[in-house]
Amino acid sequence: MVLVNFVHGLTGLILLVLWLAALGATIFALIHAVRQRPDAFTAVDKLTKPIWMTILAVALLLLLLSPVGFGFVALLAVVATGVYLADVRPKVDEIQRGPRW
Repeated sequence: MVLVNFVHGLTGLILLVLWLAALGATIFALIHAVRQRPDAFTAVDKLTKPIWMTILAVALLLLLLSPVGFGFVALLAVVATGVYLADVRPKVDEIQRGPRW
């Protein structure tokens, strides 16, 4: 019985840490999107800045409204944030930074 409570407590702790990491990543992505120039998004053939800001704001809202135990809705928010951070952010940063030479 004690082992079951320990495992349940450990699982809850792991899910809480994952939820906090997802929340932090989504907040970071939203702040990054807000600070970028609007033309940088279209210059790299991505969705426009207002669309990405809306997607990330909805992702943040979904994470805040989802239980810490995660769920399908929270998974959608994590995927949207991941797409922004892995695909859009590097290209937007590169286009604004210019050539490295």
